[in-house]
Amino acid sequence: MATQSNRLTNYAAFHRQDGSSPQIGHLDPAQQTIQPLTFLSGTPVENLYQVIEAGSENIIAAAIPAIPLKDVKLLPPISGRDVLAVGKNYMEHAKEFNSSGYDSSDKVDKPSHPVIFTKRATSIMADGENILLHKGFTESADYEGEIGVIVGKAGFRVREEDAWDYVWGYTIINDLTARERQRDHKQFYIGKSPDTFCPMGPVAVPKENLPKTLRIQTHVNGELRQDATTEDLIFSIPHLISTLSAGTTLQPGDVLATGTASSTPAGVGIGRNPPVFLKMGDEIAISIDGIGTLTNKVAEDSAANTTIERVTSQSAFQLTNATRTIHGTAGLTKVNSKLLNYRRIGTGKENIIFVHGLGATKEFWTPLVTELGLEDSATFHLFDFEGHGLSPTHPLSKISIESLAEDLIGIFTGAGVSAQNPAILISHSMGSIISTKFALDHPSLIKKLVLIGPPPSPLPSTAAAHLLDTAGLARSQGMTSVVEQNVALISQSSKAKTPLAATAVRMSLLSQDPEGYAKAASALAQFTEPLPLEKLGVETHIISGQAPSSGDEYVRRIRNSTQTVLSHVGHWHLFEDPVEVAASIKSFL
Repeated sequence: MATQSNRLTNYAAFHRQDGSSPQIGHLDPAQQTIQPLTFLSGTPVENLYQVIEAGSENIIAAAIPAIPLKDVKLLPPISGRDVLAVGKNYMEHAKEFNSSGYDSSDKVDKPSHPVIFTKRATSIMADGENILLHKGFTESADYEGEIGVIVGKAGFRVREEDAWDYVWGYTIINDLTARERQRDHKQFYIGKSPDTFCPMGPVAVPKENLPKTLRIQTHVNGELRQDATTEDLIFSIPHLISTLSAGTTLQPGDVLATGTASSTPAGVGIGRNPPVFLKMGDEIAISIDGIGTLTNKVAEDSAANTTIERVTSQSAFQLTNATRTIHGTAGLTKVNSKLLNYRRIGTGKENIIFVHGLGATKEFWTPLVTELGLEDSATFHLFDFEGHGLSPTHPLSKISIESLAEDLIGIFTGAGVSAQNPAILISHSMGSIISTKFALDHPSLIKKLVLIGPPPSPLPSTAAAHLLDTAGLARSQGMTSVVEQNVALISQSSKAKTPLAATAVRMSLLSQDPEGYAKAASALAQFTEPLPLEKLGVETHIISGQAPSSGDEYVRRIRNSTQTVLSHVGHWHLFEDPVEVAASIKSFL
């Protein structure tokens, strides 16, 4: 092992008090700060598994100031897996345990083979958190200060002489134990795994940044109870690595608690006569030179067990299309129960709300907003519907025309729209289906309705089948597989006169998440309910492009409707000719 380096390698896991995503920083105990860390690329380091895989040489301080410890919540340096552990691995402790009456293993002081057990992942907690005594489950909670070895690479049948190559570094562990449960169940798992019985931290440090021989000391309420070094181990760390990997593959990030340290005359609780177990208010502080001190207090008996809340809050699912908004936490607005990318422009009393179509985003409308020039007399409401643009979607959320229309209610509510103050609703393509359904269901909220390039209602079976095929393509081959079929919907005239239109379409499509796009395409394909356009009493204006178009059908069936035909544009009206589209809408408004 190398000598101490000047790298920022006191790796601590934390999150800010605002509950933002966990990340890794360098803990400076003297300054009481955490310096967030990034890779050389500037990407924040999220967890110790990444540190192990990347290597310390690829990690630097983030270009932001260190954060005071009081402004963060420390987390265990590594978590998510059961801890591998060794019993009776220091001679003095092996003797006191064997003579305590709580040892149900072989009745010898020195074991012939390492005694291996596991501690449940749910028992892991951070430095500074409180220990629960679990009255009624155990009356003999005891402490055990231990050195935690962190595995650095996968290994199977590792030879002892090669074992150090598989050690990444170390942390501190308090192997808390319910002694009577350990005794009565013969094996250690039950007695070793109660919630909060595996405090770990405060940091993890690479072996290269620590001395070859590690010294561990345990104090209880300021009194020294344990004092030993790695030289005192019955079974060395290389021997343990070799034993554990003899028939089982070790994984990077596996943690091995190497056994509790030899005792001073004070000893662990069972080493006293009579035994003295932990009680409310006790403070256990375990120190290792170069790593720091892991400190935890015993909570009051009435303290709540928050482990169930922590476990319940975890999910096997991640939001789709959330990486660009920092896992769905940045820059989004809650609409009903969903997070959507929403923007308000202007300060006027007139509310104008926009609904984009399949493959578009709220940015589709910005040329129209500019051309209308109504920011002083109107307020524009633009948003990405679920799964599109920057709006995420949950894997369990089934998008439908009905669900998107429900989301539109939230936009109207947030805008302050009412029957006394109705809004102008402008939509394009698939958005026209959403808006028409909304207008049929909530006619009193609509002052005027503009439908740009509305699709047939219902869609022909061939069009629906094509959309489902397109959804499958997006899911299996990504957005590049569906871009050109959308570019082909631009008119030849627009391609010649407005070449940026094709670029805008490509940028819009390539900015979409494939799953979000596929869910919306499927929603449109599966909307088989014919819209009862004859019942639509809202004043409506349709803007159509080149043939074939559904505009004539809409005008024929909607009583109070007009139409502008822009025969020189295709499907992407605003990308192709925003000036003419704006002129048509201005004349209608």
